[in-house]
Amino acid sequence: MSEKDDLIQYLLRLGDTALIQGQRLCEWCGGAPAVEEELALMNVGLDLVGQSRNWLEYAAELLADGRDADHLAFRRDERAYRNLLLVEQPNGDYAVTMTKQFLFDAWHLQVLHGLSTSSDARIAGIAAKAVKEVTYHLRRSGEWVERLGDGTEESHARMLKAVDKVWRFTVELTAGDEVEQRLFEAGIAPDPSEVASAWHSKVADQFARATLPLPAPASHFYLSGRQGLHSEHLGLLLAEMQFLQRAYPDATW
Repeated sequence: MSEKDDLIQYLLRLGDTALIQGQRLCEWCGGAPAVEEELALMNVGLDLVGQSRNWLEYAAELLADGRDADHLAFRRDERAYRNLLLVEQPNGDYAVTMTKQFLFDAWHLQVLHGLSTSSDARIAGIAAKAVKEVTYHLRRSGEWVERLGDGTEESHARMLKAVDKVWRFTVELTAGDEVEQRLFEAGIAPDPSEVASAWHSKVADQFARATLPLPAPASHFYLSGRQGLHSEHLGLLLAEMQFLQRAYPDATW
């Protein structure tokens, strides 16, 4: 693959992951445990959707096939998405939602820190702006992990179940691939091994504060978001998210 092809794939990974995580958070609208939490979740979700647009717009320009960011978001099928498996998993209860968010945020912030010094000026600019938003995201989700993990007997038990439920999907957060390695060597993307190490340190520290045991590193299995091999949950999410554009293509308000 050429460097351009690698970059397109990487931008789709970033854009798709932020979009799907934002969509999951917005599913809490009208159902969050408190008004303040609903507002916070919607703000985080909208931050991620905005970041997704920036990445997908850049990808669309490089693809140069007539598609724009909206087309990439609402017209691609499940197998064309490149998001992390973790973010497409259902929200579950609040323990699952915040566990997913924290594990994602801890990875996301490290990636963005690396991208903010990218040799690609456009990537560096997008990442530098996003770092400010995701720093808050991580602080907030980390506080919730600690609050629930080191809270009541019930909240601790729910956190244990939440970690057990989603941990296997963290394998993609710590295992880079050839695309990421080539972009790192080109000075465009961060070192995958450094991202993995920093993610593990942050998670280990936060879990210790939350009195949660740190599971053994997750192992590879047959699914891969990078390759478009998703869990059954993504198709259902896209069916809802893409309904209007699919039903009324190119509609204007």
